[in-house]
Amino acid sequence: MFRPIHLAGLALAAAALSATGASAQTPGAQEPQTLNKSVSKTVTARYLLSLPKEYGKDPQKRWPLVMFLHGAGESGSDLEKVKVHGPPKLVAQGKEFPFILVSPQAPSVRDWWSNEVLIALLDEVSEKYAVDRDRVYLTGLSMGGYGTWNLATAYPDRFAAIAPICGGGLPRFAPRLKNMGVWVFHGAKDDAVKLHESEEMVDALKASGAKVKFTVYPDAGHDSWTETYNNPELYTWLLQHRRGEAPK
Repeated sequence: MFRPIHLAGLALAAAALSATGASAQTPGAQEPQTLNKSVSKTVTARYLLSLPKEYGKDPQKRWPLVMFLHGAGESGSDLEKVKVHGPPKLVAQGKEFPFILVSPQAPSVRDWWSNEVLIALLDEVSEKYAVDRDRVYLTGLSMGGYGTWNLATAYPDRFAAIAPICGGGLPRFAPRLKNMGVWVFHGAKDDAVKLHESEEMVDALKASGAKVKFTVYPDAGHDSWTETYNNPELYTWLLQHRRGEAPK
């Protein structure tokens, strides 16, 4: 299912001074001022949405949600590309998942993954559909692995567990994730994203006292995602986590 979204009214910090919000300024002096201004912005995202086959049969049921972030090669405006790898590929092949799957598309490699757009999309889907907000999960590969680390460390209160694949992040922010489930995957022979990118994040998590799982495929190159997403254990592991509960 193809779903474009247009979200307006997103509050942002303004970079220009509001004349009505400024206090009187003494000519020839340098004085402190305060900006107090409300602005709005529209963001757009195209994405694939997959609902469980049983969705809607029980109007009281809330469903877990998985957000999948693709790699650089699937960026652009052709949503069919998003089905090349990962859970969207499996759904296109007939796989049925017991969760809502949201698979956005980055408009270009240059634009990378925007936290602002992704969190707006998550808000939009959570409002429109019967989402269990305590069972929201995030995963991605390569560029999407970086996006997973980045979004989760920026909004650690939004996710119950994450599974970044062959990505990397900023180790100084890793301790923000110590209260959620984290399972990291990487190929030992990856020449595109070196193994140490994941190792640094895992080491930082462990140093903070976090419980983290780390799977290294000794013979895998950059494609460490096919085996990962084909493994039913990944989804079982994700779905057993709830926001606010101790990582498993």
